[in-house]
Amino acid sequence: MEDTSKPDEEQPEAPSEEAEEGKNEESQSEPEVKAKEEQAEETPETTEQEESTSDETSEEITEETPEEEADETAEKTEEPIETKEKKEPPKKVEKKKKAEHDADFKYIVRIANTDIDGEKKIIHGLTTIKGVGLHLGTIIADKAGIDRNIKMGDLKDAQVEKIQKTLDDINNNAPSWMLNHRKDYDTGGDIHLVGSEIDMRLREEINILKKIRSYRGIRHERGLPVRGQRTRANSRTGLTLGVSKKRAMSTSSDKKE
Repeated sequence: MEDTSKPDEEQPEAPSEEAEEGKNEESQSEPEVKAKEEQAEETPETTEQEESTSDETSEEITEETPEEEADETAEKTEEPIETKEKKEPPKKVEKKKKAEHDADFKYIVRIANTDIDGEKKIIHGLTTIKGVGLHLGTIIADKAGIDRNIKMGDLKDAQVEKIQKTLDDINNNAPSWMLNHRKDYDTGGDIHLVGSEIDMRLREEINILKKIRSYRGIRHERGLPVRGQRTRANSRTGLTLGVSKKRAMSTSSDKKE
């Protein structure tokens, strides 16, 4: 009977072990809870620090004056211009080299009391003479027997004399429809005037029109248009321009009456 009683007494020891394990688990969970509480206490401080840093940065940004911002924008705009200048180097302007000429080359040729550039061709060079155009210049070169593409400076003295003779006798060398003074007042024939002769003959003929008191001569005297142009809008003289108010009022009152 005594042997059976001993194991019965030993059985209640098992729950004590389970209680110890529960205590151990509680002891382990307690520091974890404390750590979480400490973290929760520390987080508001960190948030306050972050807010303070954000406020400082915002204040620093607002402290920048508008002048600094304008300088920054100007620098940004200037940068691409510099890059363009670097990418596109300035183009070198090549000067045209003058063609080398012979020792006998004449840089200025004088025909019909006018100086002509020796670098020009005959046709274009003769057009510098007053009263000579491209068509007449080609006729003069062909009648003189000279190539049209030769430059004036390469002409010899004999060729220059030929050109002068053909120009003096242009009334016979050119057709009548190319002459610039047809039906002359004195002779009645067709004449071609060159150089200063044009201005002299024009002045003389205007004086003749004034003496005979023709319509054109009177218009020349008064400084009005000669060839039938209107004078209401154009060629108006005097200080007053436009319609005066008094005249406009008087005309309107006359209409009402």
